[in-house]
Amino acid sequence: MSDSTTRSCCSHNPGAVAAEGRKDLLARSADQYAECPVMVGSTVVKADAEAAGLFRDYNGERYYFCCAGCGPAFDADPTKYVTA
Repeated sequence: MSDSTTRSCCSHNPGAVAAEGRKDLLARSADQYAECPVMVGSTVVKADAEAAGLFRDYNGERYYFCCAGCGPAFDADPTKYVTA
């Protein structure tokens, strides 16, 4: 390794390369998330909810839940949560 002031992004100078304008390859896109209609404000990863069976289809729309308790609450009165 040389003593050059120019360093690569893999060097020991972590602040040398700025992240502005670069896509985070590990981040999920916004369309991969949903909000639980029962626990408003709870963000749900759609793929995780589907894998766990935490979703319902109602009037042609799919709704995702943050936990197992939200499905039965939704089932009891879906219009309450869809119109909220």
